[in-house]
Amino acid sequence: MKKKLIIPIFLLVLQVFYGQDDQITVSGIVTDSETGTPIPGVNILEKNTTNGVMTNFDGEYTIQVATNAILEFSFLGYGTKDLAVNGNNTINVTLSTQSADLDEIVVVGYSSKKKSDITSSVSEVDGDELTDVTSPDVSTMLQGKASGVQIVQGSGQPGSTPAIRIRGLSSINGSVSPLWVVDGMIVHGTPNLNPNEIKSISVLKDASATALYGSRGANGVVVVTTNQGTSGVDKLNLSSRVGFSYLNQGNFEVMNSQEMYDYYQNFSNQDAIPEGITEDVLNNDFDWINNGTQTGVVQDHNITFTGGKDNSKTFISLGLYDETGAVKGFDYNRLSFRLNHDYEVSERFTLKPKIAVNYSTRFSQQHSLYQMYLNMPWDSAFDEEGGIIDPQNPEVVWYGRDRSNYLYDLQWNYSESNELNGYGNFDFEYELTDNLRFISTNGITYFSTNGKSYTDPASNSGLANNGALSEYGQRRITTFTNQMLKYSNVWDKHTLGVLAAYEYNDYQYESTSATGYGIISGTEILNNAATPAAVGGFKNEYALQSILFNADYSYDERYLTQFSIRRDGASNFGENHQYGTFYSGSLGWNLHNESFFQADDINQFKLRVSYGSVGNRPSSLYPQYGLYNLNNTYNGYPATTPSQLGNDDLSWEKSYQTNIGLDTRFFDKLSVSIEYYNKDTSDLLYFVSLPSTTGYTGYWENIGGVKNNGFEGNIAVDIVSTENVFLSATGNIGFNTNEVTELFEDQQIDRGTKISKVGEDFNSWFMRKWLGVDPETGNPLWEVVNPETGERSETTDYNAATKQIVGTSSPDFYGGFGTNFQLREFTLTTNFAFSYGGEIYNSSRELYDADGAYPTYNQQVLAEAWTRWEEPGDIATHPRLVYGGNNLSNKTSSRYLEDGSYLRLRNIRAGYTIPQNLSNEVGLSNAEVYISGDNLLTLTGYSGMDPEVGADGFSSTLYPVSKKLIFGVNLTF
Repeated sequence: MKKKLIIPIFLLVLQVFYGQDDQITVSGIVTDSETGTPIPGVNILEKNTTNGVMTNFDGEYTIQVATNAILEFSFLGYGTKDLAVNGNNTINVTLSTQSADLDEIVVVGYSSKKKSDITSSVSEVDGDELTDVTSPDVSTMLQGKASGVQIVQGSGQPGSTPAIRIRGLSSINGSVSPLWVVDGMIVHGTPNLNPNEIKSISVLKDASATALYGSRGANGVVVVTTNQGTSGVDKLNLSSRVGFSYLNQGNFEVMNSQEMYDYYQNFSNQDAIPEGITEDVLNNDFDWINNGTQTGVVQDHNITFTGGKDNSKTFISLGLYDETGAVKGFDYNRLSFRLNHDYEVSERFTLKPKIAVNYSTRFSQQHSLYQMYLNMPWDSAFDEEGGIIDPQNPEVVWYGRDRSNYLYDLQWNYSESNELNGYGNFDFEYELTDNLRFISTNGITYFSTNGKSYTDPASNSGLANNGALSEYGQRRITTFTNQMLKYSNVWDKHTLGVLAAYEYNDYQYESTSATGYGIISGTEILNNAATPAAVGGFKNEYALQSILFNADYSYDERYLTQFSIRRDGASNFGENHQYGTFYSGSLGWNLHNESFFQADDINQFKLRVSYGSVGNRPSSLYPQYGLYNLNNTYNGYPATTPSQLGNDDLSWEKSYQTNIGLDTRFFDKLSVSIEYYNKDTSDLLYFVSLPSTTGYTGYWENIGGVKNNGFEGNIAVDIVSTENVFLSATGNIGFNTNEVTELFEDQQIDRGTKISKVGEDFNSWFMRKWLGVDPETGNPLWEVVNPETGERSETTDYNAATKQIVGTSSPDFYGGFGTNFQLREFTLTTNFAFSYGGEIYNSSRELYDADGAYPTYNQQVLAEAWTRWEEPGDIATHPRLVYGGNNLSNKTSSRYLEDGSYLRLRNIRAGYTIPQNLSNEVGLSNAEVYISGDNLLTLTGYSGMDPEVGADGFSSTLYPVSKKLIFGVNLTF
């Protein structure tokens, strides 16, 4: 009897524990509800499990699931559908399209909204779009992908970061860089993030988007959202790419030995050439650029994991980036780690801790760019036996002026540094009611860097002090807290969102440095130096606190409005103006949702307008105080001397911004957005210099204003969308004009090669105007302007020429465009960036295009359109060659201003996704291999190596952006 009972009980237990795992094979086809065509790539997931497959290119799928399972069908651009299996072996599904462009969720400052509900100016870039270009820096990857955002790379050295300008330059001495916000936490400067950690980036551009950041948002805000875990699906992704980088010389070419010799033969004063310049110099033709460059190696490896259960979600990322420069002797390495975790303690309480760490190192025995460009081809770095030549040896014949072979010192000398960045968040949310949440964001960032520079006593640079060892260290800690109440509710046709918060942010920084002279070769310990040479130290800090409020309301998804206000208090203002209030408001009208709007082919037609104010702070952290120096000594004791005059009335820069936008979408394929903006900034912060007789160097004052206005456009179109072929294109463009509107007592400020003057672009070049070459004499000509009559004349006397505005470094417009092509398993994407107008001052040409002023430097080969004057009557671009120089022809003037326009293929990528039935056989849910190229093509008339010379348009010795060829693989388990 007992045995009879045991068997049924055992079977019942098996049924309870394993009954739901009775497997059934389900297959079917997924089609479009409108066209009936199969949909490839649809995700089919057995809910509450990690079991899933994707449809093939015929829309077919096969999956083994429990007999009582629920299948979830989802695909980008279509509505998600859940269906119960109920023992059926065949389940065919139709999915209906939804306008993903309109329903897309966009992070806008302190909240997220559907794209159709946004009334602000926001550009969003998905994380997948950031990983095409191979770079450790996130901001580099934004280039050409967001309208109104100008990103200019000033160096191609591994690990360098570009300058970012959003809608022009709106300050003179305040910050002009955007604010970065990572997962709700304001960070200092551009964060050192692994691009593979990022889910999306939103660029906030107008006042209605940035006013909630108050004094921090005057130059735009870049909001970064990192990846989060997902419940029910565990995924492990491995991405690995390896490639090569090459120096990009562009249109720049220096002379070889024969060309340099011919150059000498053309000097009009042959008697001035020193003895020894004979045809014997042609026995050597050393290529310094080729000797100093190499094929660099780039590696970028990442492992990410996403997963979780019903109440817990986790994202983990580990990355390694390593790059050796295209210029020999430089290596950059970074190791990064991130952990994001969400844990639901209860239905109402969720913990959201985050931690990220990255550690990077730089090692430099980099070959000298200066000498690579300017050393003579008649001089060789090596002797006949392959040994490195020391030009300081008087027995060595050396033609170059500096008598320097950088390789000699690089046998021993080097520098190295390391950098540690830590980001920690302890965030949590508590749902007070169904509509009211308390959100707490609390974070700390830690930055530490240490560096060392070693100069060997055997090197030429170490002879004077018997070698030197220098070390430095820097540390920065910032803390951030935001305590927010957020209310949201939907009833009838009304949607309301309100938030109020208190925010506090502080910053502490300190640095130390020391140098010792007299070391034993190979010594790396500062304490072993014979003579302490210099000790330095620096420390500063600031703090800000704010209260903020924002309200969003929409009616029937037709009428949208938003209002925000923020009051900021900053430690670097005088007592009379320590707090500033900033506000914004915006309106939107979804005209396409009106009953009278009967255009079926127009999916979206939205008008929006906004107005508001934001502020800016000075670059100095103590501009309001009277400061004294303690650098001087008297009788062996520190002595105080006046430095800065205080100003308790110093106030905020204020920027009043207007934005008008139109967002449209046609045929559910073509999206077009157009915007106009006006940014009027007043009370510009400026350091006013005082005469030395006052005892002070100067003081900070609010002196003037500057205005930026312009247009932006975005376009995205699905050109072809069929079962096997997909082709889309995107593009953006931004026009911006800048004008100084006010200055202190209407005084113009001469900034060397630039000028601040009312009515002119802040980036106006200010120098002598080049008029070319006198056809009769071959001498240089400049312009003279009579200050009283305005009459213009020409002169061959450089010092008599008039400094005047001769152009601007601001481009007329800039932007980018790209394409995405898919043919079954094959993909091909391109990404271009462009800039038109704006003039580069190529200051290096003062040395290597100098008409004989520097005859012992190598010279630039004349560009195709350039000609040299040789005899009377010649109409030439370049003056007569004179050994020693032709009447200061190479001094600063508009002669060396060049058009900075360019079109650059930032990236091209070709990939192949292995068919799923093959990848599944080896345990993979997805596998892709690809080849990618960065900066392979640049179209420009600029005579230098690279038209991307930095945001100020000033080019000196330049490390150009490298070309890269990359091979990669993405695997998902």
